Amino acid sequence: MSESDENLGPTGAILRDLPSPYLPHPSGLLHLPRFLAKIRKHLDGALPKSYQRNFTKGFDGFLCLHLGIDPQEVITIVRESKSQKEIDEKLEELFPEDLKVHVWNRKVVQMGMSEMGRERLEEVKATMGAAERKDLVSFADMIDFDEGRIP
Repeated sequence: MSESDENLGPTGAILRDLPSPYLPHPSGLLHLPRFLAKIRKHLDGALPKSYQRNFTKGFDGFLCLHLGIDPQEVITIVRESKSQKEIDEKLEELFPEDLKVHVWNRKVVQMGMSEMGRERLEEVKATMGAAERKDLVSFADMIDFDEGRIP
């Protein structure tokens, strides 16, 4: 991994080459490209400890819970597939017929906006030196801020 792809921040190593949680998969699901990229790094032994603690948990886990699948099934698909096309075909077989994309995507963009979520978001912002930032309103924003997509 090159130094330009990984830096140290207040939460540990920061990967600058992961997709934004706001990037949709061809299925329409936000965060899925990011989860797949983290799986590839995990399988290559290149997922830093700072990302391992939430790997298959956090947004990854919430996405799998939304779809009614086990994160390990997605990891197996990525491990055993030879191409992105093969991954997408196997995911289509694994996923439920109705992905409820609108429900999931709303959850991604609003995570951190409930009363309890705002309290936690403010704690995270303070830890990351961004307590004064009013433009960071969700956990997806914090991920993009941490990884340099939001200056």
